[in-house]
Amino acid sequence: MKRLKLVLGAVALVAGPGLVGGALVGGALLTGLLAGTGGASAQTPSITMTCAEAAALINKRGSAVLATSRTLYDRYVRDRSFCLYDQDTRPEWVPTKDNPQCFIGYSCFEPFRGGSLSR
Repeated sequence: MKRLKLVLGAVALVAGPGLVGGALVGGALLTGLLAGTGGASAQTPSITMTCAEAAALINKRGSAVLATSRTLYDRYVRDRSFCLYDQDTRPEWVPTKDNPQCFIGYSCFEPFRGGSLSR
């Protein structure tokens, strides 16, 4: 995992791919997680929206975290520009209020981790 270190005055942030792991303030480590690029931290249940509303949400924001069931969620993106530099996109379908398999956009993945382009 690649780590980036960002120092802002007395605050140092250590970031992995898509997450902020914690902040070092005056020698004390404050931990917390923030969702990756775009600040998408709220999980919106996909089943509460129509297919058109879900697709429009991703298209408007560029990225969003959607819950696809009570225990599963993922980050969906409009295009590859919302992924990390070494990631690619794959099409994603989620259940919505009016469509059990609604195409809403893409998810980001690392194509060569594990040696395969497929899931």
